[in-house]
Amino acid sequence: MNFISALLGHLDYPTIFLLMLLESTVVPVPSEFVVTPAAYHAAGGNLNVFLIVLYATLGADVGASINYTVARYVGRPVVYKFANSRIGHLCLLNQEKVEKSEKYFDDHGVVATLTGRFVPVIRHLISIPAGLARMNYWKFLLFTTIGAAGWHSVLAALGWWMHAVVPEEQLDAKISEYADYIKLVVLALLIIALGVALFKYYRKKNNSQQ
Repeated sequence: MNFISALLGHLDYPTIFLLMLLESTVVPVPSEFVVTPAAYHAAGGNLNVFLIVLYATLGADVGASINYTVARYVGRPVVYKFANSRIGHLCLLNQEKVEKSEKYFDDHGVVATLTGRFVPVIRHLISIPAGLARMNYWKFLLFTTIGAAGWHSVLAALGWWMHAVVPEEQLDAKISEYADYIKLVVLALLIIALGVALFKYYRKKNNSQQ
């Protein structure tokens, strides 16, 4: 992971793209420690915060597409074999995590590729069950893009705000502290929004049947 650490110490647009590509495959790169500090420095005039979100989202799209394609064409047995392999374990991957992502996809349907981008552990694995289920690729890419852009926008807003209140030497510690709260708040908002959407859908369906 010295390679990852070196990249984290020199954040520019191509590096942000590469790190978010890796995060969306099976390499454990926490987006909180990429997008948030990048936006922190953007607030100081070193980068453009909108380009940070753009490159991060494009990287996530490419990485997720790799996972989706591999899962779709190699199948479940190979995916699980890799998850249980030494290389899989080095990537902090195991069968339990893949099963958890499959269950999340099964429980939430295709919209899981959007909401899953906000859920720890699920975020970088949700493309695997989408591929296994042979979800329409363009729908998968659309939902992935919306979810990734939303999550990266939240992280970028956090980094921009932190520039005004957090000294740089405390940045990593504060990112860890605030990111946990943000995950909970965002997840709660998503659940509420999904609940409202489902309520409106079923109410409209019931009214049309009367």
